[in-house]
Amino acid sequence: MAPTAPPILSAPTVLGRVRECTRLLHASIRTERCYVYWIRRFLRFHSLQHPSSMDQRHVEQFLAWLADHQRVSVATHRQALAALLFLYSKVLQTDLPWMSQIGRPAQRHRLPVVLTQAEVASVLGRLSGVHALLAHLLYGTGLRISEALQLRVKDLDFGHRSIIVRSGKGDKDRVLMLPTSLEGPLRQHLAS
Repeated sequence: MAPTAPPILSAPTVLGRVRECTRLLHASIRTERCYVYWIRRFLRFHSLQHPSSMDQRHVEQFLAWLADHQRVSVATHRQALAALLFLYSKVLQTDLPWMSQIGRPAQRHRLPVVLTQAEVASVLGRLSGVHALLAHLLYGTGLRISEALQLRVKDLDFGHRSIIVRSGKGDKDRVLMLPTSLEGPLRQHLAS
């Protein structure tokens, strides 16, 4: 199978080309906004120089500034680096061997904070109304907040005791078990 030709970008600005390229590659709108944000910060950090006139030193300066002066997390640092890699490889279509040599910060492994059953019960017991229902739904099903807020009536299948998550993370659909304890409260909420 022959490799596909790189997309031809027509936007007049660098950020316009970033937006155009993310859409041509079917990236999510969140990815597009994230890349535009970091590339805009990179360009402003270097007094709006065109990225094709910058080299490894400029990228490393920006990433070092983020780590040392802005004290961003490892995940945020990687996000900024991913945006710059996208800029150079996909938007500017430049093969820069030094991009793979840029240092990446080491991730610190920390134990997750896990609440005991008593602590969870205490938190859930202090909530009421729709907030309590939402919190129970998040805790009982493993839904992400954005997924829970986008649930519609047609996503609840009481007959099969399931919840259908549409366009979840990675734009994928999935099915979750509907806890028996939430069936009654959800029916009451729908009735009201």
